[in-house]
Amino acid sequence: MTSVLLRIRGRIAALLPGRDDLAELRRDPRRDLLAGLTVAVVALPLALGFGVSSGLGAEAGLATAVVAGALAAVFGGSNLQVSGPTGAMTVVLVPIVAAHGPTGVLTVGLMAGAMLVALALLRAGTYMQYVPAPVVEGFTLGIACVIGLQQIPNALGVPRPEGDRVLVVTWHAMEEFARNPNWTAAAFALAVAAVMLAGARRRPTVPFSILAVIAATVVAEVAGLDAAKPIGDLPSGLPAPSLAFLDPGTLGSLLAPAVAVAALAALESLLSASVADGMTVGQKHDPDRELFGQGLANLAAPLFGGVPATGAIARTAVNVRTGAGSRLAALTHAAILAVIVFAAAPLVSRIPLAALAGVLLATAVRMVEVGSLRAMAKATRSDALILVLTAVATLVLDLVYAVIIGLVVAGALALRAVAKQARLEEVPLDRGDHSAEEHALLAEHIVAYRIDGPLFFAGAHRFLLELAEVADVRVVILRMSRVTTIDATGALVLKDAVEKLHRRGIVVMTSGIRAGQRQVLDSVGALELLRLEGREYAGTPEAIKAAHSYLEGAGVMPSLPAPPARSVGEESGGTVG
Repeated sequence: MTSVLLRIRGRIAALLPGRDDLAELRRDPRRDLLAGLTVAVVALPLALGFGVSSGLGAEAGLATAVVAGALAAVFGGSNLQVSGPTGAMTVVLVPIVAAHGPTGVLTVGLMAGAMLVALALLRAGTYMQYVPAPVVEGFTLGIACVIGLQQIPNALGVPRPEGDRVLVVTWHAMEEFARNPNWTAAAFALAVAAVMLAGARRRPTVPFSILAVIAATVVAEVAGLDAAKPIGDLPSGLPAPSLAFLDPGTLGSLLAPAVAVAALAALESLLSASVADGMTVGQKHDPDRELFGQGLANLAAPLFGGVPATGAIARTAVNVRTGAGSRLAALTHAAILAVIVFAAAPLVSRIPLAALAGVLLATAVRMVEVGSLRAMAKATRSDALILVLTAVATLVLDLVYAVIIGLVVAGALALRAVAKQARLEEVPLDRGDHSAEEHALLAEHIVAYRIDGPLFFAGAHRFLLELAEVADVRVVILRMSRVTTIDATGALVLKDAVEKLHRRGIVVMTSGIRAGQRQVLDSVGALELLRLEGREYAGTPEAIKAAHSYLEGAGVMPSLPAPPARSVGEESGGTVG
């Protein structure tokens, strides 16, 4: 027990910040402070919008950006990652709010944080790199569609219909708008989205989101537009940390949503950190530390009324593009948002909901990388199928199911492709020391097959059908030196094929079985069958010689003539006399 605790303690110590992290903060603080300011300006409307979309209100989004953003910056595994509320997480939270209310979301965040810390301790971060690119692209496309559809009620200025299915909610919102159109709200949303999209193309470094939101707020206030419904009152500061929301009786029912939130937080955070690495030279994140930092952030954020957080790709990209080089930039972003919470809450509360909806609509559009989707669709039919299936599942079901479906389909298609590499090919017999007549006679009664590639469950039965159709010969030699892998299913199929050939009176001999494959063959009894009467050989020439001996004993072939006797002088290489 003591050794286990010591290992856990050592593992936690390895995940904590070190002196190198502190040294990075002092390398170029001026550049990091400017980058943090820019990111804060971009993050403010997103934090407000995602807080509203989650169902817990704009204040929850701000609390998440401040608390989770600071903790993930300090304890995370990336120098450039910016964390906070994200659209993908909002998609997961909406049905949780509908089923369990705001306290359910806070409890789920706390549970997910504990799971992320456990994943970090178990070194699970490195396994996230095995998620196929089509799954990630389809996942991102589906999220973008869901985020856009979630904004329709606020963009149209209608009350949000009941329900947690985004397609149904969107349809009911459009029906309500058709009955009672609110053109002011629609105009605000479209104008803000248009300014952001057009401005990003011409001046990508300018924070058009905050400029458009400020302009929309000023117009709504000056013109007294009642149709432009504002966010509403915000608390002037973060609430005191509290566990009052935690109800132990609900933990069992919230376990599945917590697993979904933890899986999404891990996937999106590590994906975002990888994107940041790719945008820079010399930066490389630690996936386990990143999970640890996100876990601590999600443990703390609910205590202050925040929602579950992840690494945010959009904000991280802005951070990198504006010159950030250390964690100081992400810390500055969180500190500036905290100042806004304490000093400017009354002003922020006047922002029209439709303007925030416009920000998120533009964000959803910018999430879709048309070039990447086109390249993925052109790569292979399998990649295109996985992408489309994951995107549709994200839209119709939920994110976790979508990723699971994408991974299962990708795995099945990959296994199918690998199984197709296995071949059973007839090969000519080696002539060896035999004369042409003897070789012809051998070929009449012996057939040799070479097995290439993997012999496992995905393609083993096809192998059995091919081998069972062997022509009427006396001996079959299986050359197995090129079998790359074999599992229990492959071994059982091989055993079944040998037994069927034996029942037809055909002797099976093998050559070249690798040492690593003997245990699998032996476990199902196949090796014992292949060794029957000593019919398992190291090489093909030995197997052919044994086959000749068998045919000779059966009276099918004549005996080989004895080799001519050699004199002592010939054996020693000299001459007689």
